[in-house]
This record gives sequence, C-alpha cells and structure tokens, in this order.
Amino acid sequence: MEVIRRLESVHVVRTPEYVEFEFPLAGVMTRFLAWLIDISISMAIAGAAIFMISLGGMLVPGVAMALVFIVLFLVNWGYFVFLEYRYAGQTLGKRLLGLRTIQESGVRVGFYQATLRNLVRAVDHLPVLYLGGGLLALVSAKTRRLGDLAAGTVVIRDRRRAIPASISRPTEIVASLQDKRVEERIRRATVEEREVLLSAALRREELGMEARLGLFQALSSYLCERFNLDKPEHLSDEKFVVAIVSLLVQERAGPASPPRKVPRP
Repeated sequence: MEVIRRLESVHVVRTPEYVEFEFPLAGVMTRFLAWLIDISISMAIAGAAIFMISLGGMLVPGVAMALVFIVLFLVNWGYFVFLEYRYAGQTLGKRLLGLRTIQESGVRVGFYQATLRNLVRAVDHLPVLYLGGGLLALVSAKTRRLGDLAAGTVVIRDRRRAIPASISRPTEIVASLQDKRVEERIRRATVEEREVLLSAALRREELGMEARLGLFQALSSYLCERFNLDKPEHLSDEKFVVAIVSLLVQERAGPASPPRKVPRP
C-alpha cells in the first residue's frame, strides 16, 4: 500500500481499530475549475434575482437596493453552504468534476464545517481570484486552503473504484503462465505482498499514466527478482503483474467445482 501512496496524494484515515481508509486528494487546478463552474452558476442565479427585483423596485428604489445587497450575500455564501451541507460536501461544480469535501476524520461535512469553510472564503479570495487560497493550497501537504484548515476539511476525488475485468477468470495470458514452477514459487508470497499486488491490480484504473507505468514496472521487477521468474517478452509489466495476481487469486479460491447437471423435467 505504501508504494501506491507515494505515487498519488492521498488522505489516510485510521480508525481506532487500526483500519485505514484512503481518499485520493483533489488537485488545485481541478478545484479551481469546479469553483469557476459554481461561481458562474451562482452569478447567473444572482443576476436573475436582481433583474426581478429591479423590475419591481422602480416604485421603491431604496428598498430595491437593500434587497439587491441581501440577495448578493445569500447567493454568494448560501449557495456553497447549502449545497455542501445538503449534498454531503458537493456543490454542482464539484459534482460535475467528481470532487467532494469531507472532514479530516473521513465523515461527511456538517453545517458547521460547511459554514466555516465558506465564510473564510472571503480571505482566500484575496487579493483576487483565489490567489491567496490557491498559493496556500499549492504549498499545503493536502492542497488545503485557509477555509479547509479552519474547518478541518479536505477535498477529495469522489470516484467510484473502477474494477477492471475480472482478475480471477483464466485468460490466455494467465494460461500462458500456468506453469507448476511459477505457481509453486509465487506461493511463497507473504500476506502483505499479496495485498499490495491485489490492491495495485484493482486500483490501476485510478492511477495517472505515469504513476501507473512506474508502479507496474517496479512490481514486475520485484516479482521477477523475488520469485526468480522470467517475464515473457510479449507481456507488458502491467499484464504480467495482473496475470500473477490472477494465479494468486485462483490459488486462494481453490479449484472450481464442476457444474451441476440439472435434470430435465
């Protein structure tokens, strides 16, 4: 697991039972794009509301001006607070780009966290266009702006884990490695080694291309050296590692039971 953590920025939450949960962190640019979407939507809502107020405010100009300021405040701050609280840390922009705000403990944000992090947004805006908050997020270990630090929150990539094609079903690649010598050697794999290999195979779709190539190159070299294996030239490092994982999964599952015959009526 440590190999994968070094390749991607993740927020790790450890429970009192020493069970760890990992959340991939959102990048600064993705967060900025989500904010652009949200600010465009909120400005459109505010513009429509102000237009309606201006139509009815011709009779009482002073009241109309006061209503405009109230609407601007409610839309500017209420939009973010309401959506993050109501939809478990997601605004429309975050939802479109697959982001979510959570507490450092890994649970959903409450009204207090949603309100505090968005009130501090005024400071993050300084001097213009989130320059202060953006610079802080760039140097922060978990890309957190001042609002996140104050509220104890982090922004993560809310992706459903992409499970690749079944790694337990024999394929032509796996069949080409089903050699007794290979199977006997990989049986020496420790529990930790099996967990790392299985995690890499299941999470490979979540990795960036550079991280993905580097990870499987390292794992392929490790397998060849650790178990004295020869990687077939026609297999990439990733396919080789996934094939080894398939053999480990099949070994753990045991031989498949023969299909049962259903008597005809």
